[in-house]
Amino acid sequence: MTLFFLVLLAALVFEYINGFHDAANAIATVVSTKVLTPRQAIILAAGMNLIGAMLGVEVAKTIESGFVVSDIVNMETVLAALTAGIIWNLLTWFFGIPSSSSHALIGGLCGAVLSQTQMEWGALLWDDVIDGKTVGLWPKLIKPMVISPIFGFILGGLVMFILTALLLRARPAIVQRVFGKLQIVSAGWMGLSHGMNDAQKTMGIITLALVAGTSSHHFDNLPDILGFLRTESGNVPRWVQITCALTMAAGTAGGGWRIIRTMGHKMVKLQPVHGFAAETSAAIVIQTASHFGIPLSTTHVISTSIMGVGAMKRLSAVKWGIVSKIVWAWVLTLPVTAFLGYGAYHVVHLVFVNGWGAFGKIFE
Repeated sequence: MTLFFLVLLAALVFEYINGFHDAANAIATVVSTKVLTPRQAIILAAGMNLIGAMLGVEVAKTIESGFVVSDIVNMETVLAALTAGIIWNLLTWFFGIPSSSSHALIGGLCGAVLSQTQMEWGALLWDDVIDGKTVGLWPKLIKPMVISPIFGFILGGLVMFILTALLLRARPAIVQRVFGKLQIVSAGWMGLSHGMNDAQKTMGIITLALVAGTSSHHFDNLPDILGFLRTESGNVPRWVQITCALTMAAGTAGGGWRIIRTMGHKMVKLQPVHGFAAETSAAIVIQTASHFGIPLSTTHVISTSIMGVGAMKRLSAVKWGIVSKIVWAWVLTLPVTAFLGYGAYHVVHLVFVNGWGAFGKIFE
């Protein structure tokens, strides 16, 4: 039970960090265009994140059983995965780099499983069909990781091209006023989409820990009042959904100004019409993925949507030096967090097998 509550605490810490780390996804553009004040934007994003997190569990089910053989996962594995995700999110937040919390969590989980099984690659699902559903790292992670930023870039550019053509003869003051209002709607939609996809990832990892605890009989002697801890694979408990939704909303309310500055100011200079185009494009891509249970990187999608919108203005409008640093962080996220997850499992396992004195053995 102690281990499970540590897992639950780590999951909620990860969810909170995910909220302020990825708050920029929903509010960077609406803050940079000065349509809303930072406080107003955070309240909007937190509220819409909360609503979005309660609207489905398909992504959570994918995280729980779509990437690794869940029967071999134990709570030590889950704790190691969360530790890796937390470390990477804090590191990238410190440097103001908009990286993917989703990929950090999945990379940490894969690394922890490989550590647990002593590099048994068959413990990872690559491209399988389980209960009639396609699962695995290739269809649910790698392909979307490549395709979704491309879709975000193209759709952002296309929406901006259409708006430019429609507004060619409109007075700038009118465009500014109309899209100042419309951008509030698009920012809210982006916040809703972010909640639908990102909050569910922690729901999935908590459910994975619950399934591991149930299958290993950790919860057999619990009093009835704690029976809510028992669950079956594919069943995301309502209390998990509510807890994760509230935690992500609280994290979003905490802000995340380092990343907001990178996305809203450093990468492309935006006006309300550009912010509307980027947010609308990203929300379409993310909500489509959420419907099919695909855990996208919302960060990748909104970042490339902003790039697409900026490139439609002119290629030089995008600060490609900043973009290159962001892309490098994306490329490194999976391998680095897999390495962190691998090491974290080794530490966690030693501690819970040998007690806290095991820290001395780690450095032998």
